[in-house]
Amino acid sequence: MNQNWLVTIFFFALLLLLLYLAVLIVSPFLKAITWAAILAVMVYPAYAWLLKLLRGKATLAALLVTLLITFLVLFPAFRMAGFLSQETIALAKVVRTLADGAEVEMAKDKPWVKDLLKLWDQLSLQFASFGIDLKKVGIQGAQVASGFVVSQAKEIAQDVFIFGVNFVISLFTFFFLLRDGKELCFKLRALLPMDQKHQELLFDNIVSSLYAVIHGCLVTALVQGLLAGIGYWLVGVPFALLLGVATAFTALFPIGGSALVWLPAALYLYLQGTYVQGTILLLWGVGVVGMIDNVLKPLFIGSRLRLPTLFLFFGILGGLSLFGALGLILGPVLLALLAALLDLYLKEYAKA
Repeated sequence: MNQNWLVTIFFFALLLLLLYLAVLIVSPFLKAITWAAILAVMVYPAYAWLLKLLRGKATLAALLVTLLITFLVLFPAFRMAGFLSQETIALAKVVRTLADGAEVEMAKDKPWVKDLLKLWDQLSLQFASFGIDLKKVGIQGAQVASGFVVSQAKEIAQDVFIFGVNFVISLFTFFFLLRDGKELCFKLRALLPMDQKHQELLFDNIVSSLYAVIHGCLVTALVQGLLAGIGYWLVGVPFALLLGVATAFTALFPIGGSALVWLPAALYLYLQGTYVQGTILLLWGVGVVGMIDNVLKPLFIGSRLRLPTLFLFFGILGGLSLFGALGLILGPVLLALLAALLDLYLKEYAKA
């Protein structure tokens, strides 16, 4: 009897030690692995359809889906980076020309450059009445900003490198989770000290929670982008369609959200002297675009997760505080799993 207890204690002590070391080994890549797992769950139905079409060739199906995801992420990223670099170069030339007092012939075909020149002239006259040389202030500010950028270049390069490494790790993990994920889930389920019915229920809750949170966030962001685009078009903001798409994208950000686009657009209208349109856009952004987030997310997420709005609110905020951007998904999902386990406890164990 004593020998059996000794063997059992040794086994579990060794198991806990190895689990702890395994967590230390994978901890630098946990975020990349988690994002890959979430993405794999979301696209698994498409992978299953392709797997059936390819007659069970799992490696080929997973490879095709991974290549498609890579193309969908990298192609827009490279296009956006190229566009931003061109616009940044043009903006730098305009600022330098403004500081030198020369004409801006090289950028007359860009509407935003004309607006910038007009705004510069208006601000220069207003600041001159207070004895402030805006040109001198602009040159000093540009020097300080350029010095800061140069000093941060190393950190920026490191962040870009780390992002690239995490992206490659996520894709690598995503491929194997698609190909071998079903078998892995069966093995994980077998480790749970529950009967098969409750194991399936728990894993179904995980999948349905992920779908609810991600679909809710995406639908809410699309609605916010559509409403913001309508507002931009009605008040005459240039590039309303592009700004609407940008608003939908930033609406996914946990901090700032859609206000990162519609607030500068309203400021632009104020600086143009169109105060009525600026006020309308500001009210539209605060009262409609911003507030719709508080209506749709509880509707799409809370109702499907069967979580009270208050719990969903703290789940999102607490998740963001604990996990960063990943917490926007993990916070509500973990609370939904807790609710499912508590429900299981009330049904199966509380009576006993």
